[in-house]
Amino acid sequence: MPHIHVKMYPGRSDELKLVMSRAIVEAAANTLGVRKGAFSVCVEDVEKDKWNEEVVARCLQAKKENVFITPDNM
Repeated sequence: MPHIHVKMYPGRSDELKLVMSRAIVEAAANTLGVRKGAFSVCVEDVEKDKWNEEVVARCLQAKKENVFITPDNM
């Protein structure tokens, strides 16, 4: 069961988060060949002043082989 966890600054509506989540699942399901109903998506708001501590630092601690895209590195 694929799980997708999205972290972003606060300020977007739950409706917009749901639209984004559905688009992510659609793309992932098509790419991976997994049925859409198998996915879970979590959207977590992280305050801007905690971003480096809660997101960047944890990403840097992750195994490099698990980090595929970083900001401005598409």
